[in-house]
Amino acid sequence: MQDTLKQYDAVIAKCRALFVNKMSDYGSAWRILRLPSLTDQIFIKAQRIRSLQQNSVRKVDEGEISEFIGIINYCLMALIQLEKGVVEQPDLNTEEATGLYDKKTALTKQLMLDKNHDYGEAWRDMRVSSLTDLILQKLLRVKQIEDNSGITIVSEGIDANYQDMINYAVFAMIHLGESK
Repeated sequence: MQDTLKQYDAVIAKCRALFVNKMSDYGSAWRILRLPSLTDQIFIKAQRIRSLQQNSVRKVDEGEISEFIGIINYCLMALIQLEKGVVEQPDLNTEEATGLYDKKTALTKQLMLDKNHDYGEAWRDMRVSSLTDLILQKLLRVKQIEDNSGITIVSEGIDANYQDMINYAVFAMIHLGESK
């Protein structure tokens, strides 16, 4: 489990660094995005990963890792939007946005620790392609919940699905890092 914590933190640090750099470049322009728009951005990233996994020819020189980073960061933006709501104009500076990012990351990491305890790190025996499929399944669930105005009868909410996608993407990045 100690390796998992170190690996998890290393992946999140890489994602966080990109988030901070993009905040410097673009500010918090992402704050105007509604949840379905963020969900669609995540869907595009996951579909591209699946396409890369199935096709031998690549026309864009970016691999799976950059797409998994995008999934993680867009999911964290979505979790922030769930808490703060959508705005008409960017309203967060880098320090405020990063504080929220860190808060949502900590909650998601705790969820991973709790599930890892119960599941015995079963993800370590999974394929990256299976983790990709699980992310796509979660996205379809989120889209359905969004189409139902956020109402569920017995299922967990949108936030839990975003957290699971973050954790699946982190696990995939750990796997990809180990295969090098």
